[in-house]
Amino acid sequence: MPQTDTRTSSIAARDAARVASALKVRYSPLVVVGGEGCRLRDADGRWLLDLSGMWAVASLGYSDPTVREAVTRQLDRSMVSSLISTINEPAVRLAERLASLLPSDDTRVWFGMSGSDAAEAAQRLVRRATGKPRLASFLGSWHGTTDAAMALSGHAAFAGAPGGEHVVKAPYPDPYRPPFDVPLDQLTDRCLSELESELSCGDVGAVFAEGIQADSGDVVPPDDFLPRLRAMCNSHGALLVLDEVKVGLGRTGRMCSFDHAGIRPDLILLGKALGGGLPISAVVGPSSVLDVEAGAALYTISGNATCCVAALATLDVIERDGLAARAERTGAMLLERLQGLRRHEVVGDVRGRGMILGVDLVSDRRSRTPDRSIAAKIVYRAWQLGLVLFSAGTHGNVLEITPPLILTRDEVDEAVDLLDRAIDDVVNGLVSDADIASFAGW
Repeated sequence: MPQTDTRTSSIAARDAARVASALKVRYSPLVVVGGEGCRLRDADGRWLLDLSGMWAVASLGYSDPTVREAVTRQLDRSMVSSLISTINEPAVRLAERLASLLPSDDTRVWFGMSGSDAAEAAQRLVRRATGKPRLASFLGSWHGTTDAAMALSGHAAFAGAPGGEHVVKAPYPDPYRPPFDVPLDQLTDRCLSELESELSCGDVGAVFAEGIQADSGDVVPPDDFLPRLRAMCNSHGALLVLDEVKVGLGRTGRMCSFDHAGIRPDLILLGKALGGGLPISAVVGPSSVLDVEAGAALYTISGNATCCVAALATLDVIERDGLAARAERTGAMLLERLQGLRRHEVVGDVRGRGMILGVDLVSDRRSRTPDRSIAAKIVYRAWQLGLVLFSAGTHGNVLEITPPLILTRDEVDEAVDLLDRAIDDVVNGLVSDADIASFAGW
């Protein structure tokens, strides 16, 4: 039998021939064969420093021993379990643990496999529980990629998604690209006034929001946004659902992004980093919503014991190693170093909180015109130099930086130096349009 060619070029060609493009958003021909800490090893034996965290999934890096050992122990017991018609103790323990995020005897936990199904289940159950037909979300929001989750979202990538007639979308207070020409201290008020006119009708069951809008370009809203939104939901009898799928579990420097605002939502959506790399999601909320109807939102393998023990171990590491506080400290250093990239005229803005940061690339600083092409070229050049990151945003022009929370200070310096060089090289014409023809990202 002939030996399979495992070099990057060969695997990339096989991928192109057989793996569906429907699940691809590629920035380079990176073939990952292993990882250690904050570094990835490719098929050619190169080690690359990772600033992506694989879209914030790899909060603990790529080889955490606590999670690996927990999963191995569970697999030795059984490879199969289901929560629908039987009980498994790891799922019960995880539900008890996650209930502490909204501490109450009335708190319940629903399990799924991704942030998308968590958002879909939450909106289905909210509408049944409240009897109100409409929901609200924000322009620029990303709540998932099932049809219902896309319809709930307000991201430009989902403009053609089916459904969504029951969802009203309000403007999000983006300080860098504000949707209204008002002073910054009036931005929240102006945006929420649009939402309040809808809530006043009395038929909106819940507002879905992100404490930081990640996929629209890592937008950090003004400090008064979440407190004002909480008060508005209270006034109009609407539930507040906080989507913490990408920004929760320590990434912002707190366990959840809403902790910075000192508020308490009615429901929380979790996913991505929760399983330490394995697929699991959760909705945390009151029994009035999550117990509204038996079997109303279920999947055969959701709440399986293997993914639940991975999630328990992940929470153990986050708490034991103080990773939220570490994300705040290291993230502040990373943000400061990234501010130095403003020396490049193509860098329009640098923003973020903790370990979710964005570098907004523009063709003109005065007009703040987004430059998607240069973002793709910088990401591609960074890969060539040994640095992994992705670009995102409503216009596809923001370098998204969501590294593992275990990133060290030395790795911060190394990463920013590589990124600085990548920008220089792109500005000086080292990457052509042809080079990125197959790697445009979003």
